[in-house]
Amino acid sequence: MKKIFAVLLLCGAAFAFAKPNPKAASYKTHEVSTGSTAAKSAPVVYFIRDITPEALVKVYKATGYKASGKTGVKVSTGESENSNYLRPALIKNLVKDELNATIVECNTAYGGGRSNNIDHMKIAKDHGFLDVANGFDLQDADGYMTIPVKGGERLTENYVGSHFKNYNTYLILSHFKGHVMGGFGGAIKNLSIGFASGMSVEKSGKVQIHSGGSRTKGSIMGNQDAFLESMAEAAKSVCDYMQNGKGIVCVNVMNRLSVDCDCDSNPAEPDMHDIGILASLDPVALDQACVDLIYTAKDGGSVVERIESRNGIHTLEHAAKIGFGSRNYRLVEIK
Repeated sequence: MKKIFAVLLLCGAAFAFAKPNPKAASYKTHEVSTGSTAAKSAPVVYFIRDITPEALVKVYKATGYKASGKTGVKVSTGESENSNYLRPALIKNLVKDELNATIVECNTAYGGGRSNNIDHMKIAKDHGFLDVANGFDLQDADGYMTIPVKGGERLTENYVGSHFKNYNTYLILSHFKGHVMGGFGGAIKNLSIGFASGMSVEKSGKVQIHSGGSRTKGSIMGNQDAFLESMAEAAKSVCDYMQNGKGIVCVNVMNRLSVDCDCDSNPAEPDMHDIGILASLDPVALDQACVDLIYTAKDGGSVVERIESRNGIHTLEHAAKIGFGSRNYRLVEIK
């Protein structure tokens, strides 16, 4: 009995010191009511509360998306064993068994353990990603390619790994969480920073995005709003390239909701509850739905504070402004 009581105490300890969210009661979401005029044109975001391999497959299938040809799954391999990257055991059923897909990644634009081909491949292997997919492709291992940015205010072109063009469809599989620079990280960040070429090539798409389009080498620091706007524009360019978005489907997993991203080797321990898995054909609607779930959570204070301290909502604002997706959505919960 003592052991059971001790386990219960440990399970509750993670959230015992959760920062209260004063905005939970008054926050207005972007979800539109079923049957309303707005609902007719709003993209659907599917939501399941379970976070299991079976639930991940189920919510993906709910989108009705049919991957065809060579399929890549863009997922973060995580900086260290301590970081909150999506564990291979969670994604194997979908990535390998359902899609027979290749996991794809690009090198980083900072130091760490994933800034070059050799070290990044070692981390991918050590973290178990080579065992749960039909191959692992470091897309900027052989350089970069240029894709156009249509309607951008910060960028006119985007630099991604040269292997990017080798795939017919992509699943953007993201761990939704806070982020030290972007405020939050989800589908838009994975589409932009995730696919952008790293520091190991001549032109770093990651540096360009972080610097708001001012350079492709050197420091990743720059004007905050310019960075957020560049993320939205780069993400749009990826979707535009992939058959105007028809070659893309997005899934966000809302577990281990730390204020820090998976690129942090020692992230802050989450102090709010896990929420579930969401999926959509519209990455903007998907990220907005995740943000709304954070803002309406009574224990979401820490992540809300991180988002607002980085003006993270501006990424969604700019995405909508340039015609990249919709902030309004219909939320469909599946059991």
